[in-house]
Amino acid sequence: MARVFQSRTAALLDSIPIVDITIFFIQLLNSLQYGLVLFLVASGLTLIFGIMGIINLAHGSFYMLGAWLAWWLTGKIGSFAVAIAAGIVITVVVGMVLERLIIRRFYNRDHLYQVLVTYGLILVFEELRSVFWGNDVQSVKVPAVFDYSIALTEQLSYSVYRLFTTLFCVAVAIALYLLIKHTKLGMTIRAGASNRQMVQSLGINISFLYMMVFAMGVGLAAFAGLINAPISSVYPNMGGQVMIMSFVVVVIGGIGSVKGAFVASLLIGLAETFGQLFIPTMAGMTVYVLMAAVLLWRPQGLFQQA
Repeated sequence: MARVFQSRTAALLDSIPIVDITIFFIQLLNSLQYGLVLFLVASGLTLIFGIMGIINLAHGSFYMLGAWLAWWLTGKIGSFAVAIAAGIVITVVVGMVLERLIIRRFYNRDHLYQVLVTYGLILVFEELRSVFWGNDVQSVKVPAVFDYSIALTEQLSYSVYRLFTTLFCVAVAIALYLLIKHTKLGMTIRAGASNRQMVQSLGINISFLYMMVFAMGVGLAAFAGLINAPISSVYPNMGGQVMIMSFVVVVIGGIGSVKGAFVASLLIGLAETFGQLFIPTMAGMTVYVLMAAVLLWRPQGLFQQA
């Protein structure tokens, strides 16, 4: 038995490729870019889940909506930057309408009802996407100002747009942190997460607060889809995998913790990217092994709420 284990371990170690330092650096940048885009989606989900108590399975659909709007609006308007701005406005309004008409009716219901209604929203969004935009895979052209690469070696280069996406996501993450920690709205959001009855008794309109939190979560997910569309392309059912990864982020980082979502997203980006590089035969399970390890160590996640 020991010999079998040793031989299998040796075979696994032999299968791990020796990676050039430049390729390693490129993969590190890719993992950061992927992790930060995932953070934009997961931060909205953890706010909605942690503050409002809503299990929103449709959160990945807002990422999908953002990506398809990027393709459609860019084609109509001709400007990717204007398409992003218009897409954010559209999706925030969609979030406010959904919260007002549907989501707020399920705050005090069992989580099973929330799961069923948000799963129903996934089907509705996918059907509407199919009706309005079809089922073909689409691509969004990288803006001309970012449509070039930085040479790293004679054979290898790195996309400037990927670097721009990484830096822009970092800026959004900093802005979100400042909003939550250092503004009156952020203080109200954190108070609502800790004790919603007390916040309401102080005269704060908790219904309006919840609508704003939900709309902000939708906007963050949609923005991730908008800005990542030129990298990942646009295709049917693209929100499914993002939704699964977002829930993994929430579980690892801690429900309601934006800081936890940030750290967990980066960890998942590193695990998935380097898992595919070093152990491609087991890459699909690296993220879930990471989640299991964190939960065995800290069942409540890495960080506390907010």
